Order: sequence, then structure tokens, then C-alpha cells
Amino acid sequence: MTAPPRSPGFSTTAEALRLREWQLGPGQPTLVMDQFSADDFNLVVDDRADVHVNSKDGRFYLGRFPSGRPGTEGEGWKIAVTGTAKVRGYQMSFDTETPADIVAAAVARVLETSQQV
Repeated sequence: MTAPPRSPGFSTTAEALRLREWQLGPGQPTLVMDQFSADDFNLVVDDRADVHVNSKDGRFYLGRFPSGRPGTEGEGWKIAVTGTAKVRGYQMSFDTETPADIVAAAVARVLETSQQV
């Protein structure tokens, strides 16, 4: 007895693929910015209306570029954490159309992992 060969991929219907709505559009940037306190972070708004937030120790940076970060293709958000002598830092970027809720979740997680020394 032999089994019929399997076809690659998966089987679905058009109706099954339409079950979700996805959040689109930039949303409310205040969802991100409201996570920062003046006690721990500096905030600067430049002449292009870009917003820059950095930690008082200078190791965390968040940039919000509503019209796109100069020199990039539509980068709307930039998060960077500077490393140490023993461990490399990291950075992440989000498009200008990335929902602020998504960026806020990433920022919240980064802030949760920080500790005062």
C-alpha cells in the first residue's frame, strides 16, 4: 500500500485568509513618548520637528522622524542601546508607517530590561 505524495505548502481558502484585520498607519506617537520621565531621560525637538530622547547616562536613544530620517528610506523610528566593553549594543528601526503601538511595545520591553546601577 502506498500513500499519495504530499504537495508542498499548505492548503487553505480565500475566506480563511481574510479572517484578520491588521493595524496599519502610524497611530499616536504619544503612546511611545509617554513612557519617558524627565527624571531619567532628556527630550529634544529639533528644527525639523524630529524628536530625540536619550537616557541621562547616554546609553539609550530613541529618535522619531515623522518625515523620515535624513539619509534613509522612510525610517521613522530609531532605537539604539550602547553596549559595554564586554557586550555589544543593539539597534532597531521602524518605518514611518509602523503603528506607534508596535514601537511602544518594543520601547516598553527595552525599558523593562534596564536596571539602575
